[in-house]
Amino acid sequence: MPSFKKKISLFIFVVATLLVVGLLPLLLTGWILSNKSGQELRASENRYQIQLVQDKARQFEMFGKRFTSIVSGFGTAFEMQNDPQILTSAETETKLAQALKENPDLLAFSITQEGAEPLSVFRPGGLRRDEIEQLAGAAASASNATGVSVGTPQRIDNSDQFVMTFSRRSRVKSGEMVNLVAIASLQGISQTLVGSTKANEAELMKAGLPIVFVTDANGRSVFHPDPNLVSNSTPLTYLRIVTEWIESGQQVQSALVPFSADNEGTVHAMIGAYSTAVVGSNAYGVMTIQDERTALASVGEMRFQIWLISVAFALLAVIVGLVGSRFLTSPLKRLVNASQKIAAGDFSSRVETNNISELGVLGDSFNSMTDKVEEQIVKLAKAATENRELFVGTVKALAAAIDGKDKYTRGHSERVARISVAIGRRMGMTDAELDDLRMGALLHDVGKIAIDDAILKKPAALTDAEYEIMKTHPQRGYKIMSQIPAMKDFLPAMYMHHEMVNGQGYPQGLKGDEIPLQAKIVSVADTFDAMTIDRPYQKGMELAPALERLRSFVGTRYQSEVVEALIDACNAGEVANGIVRQLAERRAALTLVEPVEPEEEEDDDLLELAVA
Repeated sequence: MPSFKKKISLFIFVVATLLVVGLLPLLLTGWILSNKSGQELRASENRYQIQLVQDKARQFEMFGKRFTSIVSGFGTAFEMQNDPQILTSAETETKLAQALKENPDLLAFSITQEGAEPLSVFRPGGLRRDEIEQLAGAAASASNATGVSVGTPQRIDNSDQFVMTFSRRSRVKSGEMVNLVAIASLQGISQTLVGSTKANEAELMKAGLPIVFVTDANGRSVFHPDPNLVSNSTPLTYLRIVTEWIESGQQVQSALVPFSADNEGTVHAMIGAYSTAVVGSNAYGVMTIQDERTALASVGEMRFQIWLISVAFALLAVIVGLVGSRFLTSPLKRLVNASQKIAAGDFSSRVETNNISELGVLGDSFNSMTDKVEEQIVKLAKAATENRELFVGTVKALAAAIDGKDKYTRGHSERVARISVAIGRRMGMTDAELDDLRMGALLHDVGKIAIDDAILKKPAALTDAEYEIMKTHPQRGYKIMSQIPAMKDFLPAMYMHHEMVNGQGYPQGLKGDEIPLQAKIVSVADTFDAMTIDRPYQKGMELAPALERLRSFVGTRYQSEVVEALIDACNAGEVANGIVRQLAERRAALTLVEPVEPEEEEDDDLLELAVA
């Protein structure tokens, strides 16, 4: 029996080959690039939300610190004046009125003294005298014997006005106590934190708009775009982000929380972030939430554009393949026809030959498509670079903000980063390792953002108790940054830069090879910068003594290779020209009061200056 074999047309084979070669790479490339870019854009949105709540939390804290400073200044002035007739002094009333004029958010001052009529200075059109006396009385009775007491937000009866009180007791002549109470309006800070637009919470969620709000430690609404929630101090614990913040004990500086929210029977996938603001002795949660689909709309739009371009060029490939394959197979068909005629005995048949230019056209089409794909890759690479630059800029801004708390450490993190990179380069680190080292060095003191300014800015050597608090900054920095996946490569420098090779460091007491190289390098760079910077109680060391001092601690505190790499970098001018030499020239150029020489025992603690 004759065997029958399934025959495949050359036209179908050519078309199929063109489709496999032209269509699949485009679709695969589009899918990979869209997925990668979507992840980058999502991470960028997450970082933006965290930065937003952190900035707003700091604004709320600065609001409280501003009025705390005003009340504290007046209280100190009363004590220094030591005049029991302070209430009847025209100068007192003038000073208070001037403070009201300079601070638009201040509504009133009230001063009470036993055996004397209270003195009230208030802004016209604000609070009534009886409201001021009622608020001042409650604040004065709750104030501490020392320091400034900050009240919680209070609503004025029958109005939408919310205020906060700041009070302090001052002792004047004959032991008499003077109670000073400042009443500040929360309208301005409310608009700063949550905006001036008033809308119902359900409407905001339905529209997918971002919602920024503030709650107290119990989850009750303090500031919110929905005025009804604020007026009734409505608990917002039905939102998962609020309960997570409460459960964290307000210890986490900031975090990103994905969750679901039910609004009028519709479940919304939400993303949000929270940060803790401490005003007085009270902790508040500053939070932002938004419908995930709306927040990440740019991700979907970007993916749609990439897929649209990919599909469009895929269709073009199909059309070109069909046309090209027909032109490619037509000469073969003519040859087959001619062969069949010849086999039938028609020897007069001839095959017409033409130049096959269709193959060149097809190649040009593929080149055009490749150019378009490359153009899209360049654009996406540029977007990834810009996202990286934004990330680095954010890290630098965070490091500068931490260093800026103390004028003596301003620029410290940036210098430590430059010194660390110089050491790492001498030790043969790759560019990727140097990049991780630089970022870790920039963020090594990020935990100090959670240290009390009274300790951080203290112009003298720390007490033992204060030093123990300061030593917690590595754990605090680790706790803050470990919540962010992108920070995992930089955590060793934050968490272990105060470990010593002999195991006497902190916070874990690691020794030798248990300490990552990144942490060892940042430790030496941190100490070197601290040794060469002027402090209120000690003048910075010059280059040669500082290096010799570091070398004396090789084997106990530091690894020899790291210290020698620093010395090599200094000898080559890579560090001295950029750091120590500039500092030495700056000290020589400034006319300063001769600093007090440190006592002998302070010299042994010189290497611990990096902690402060």
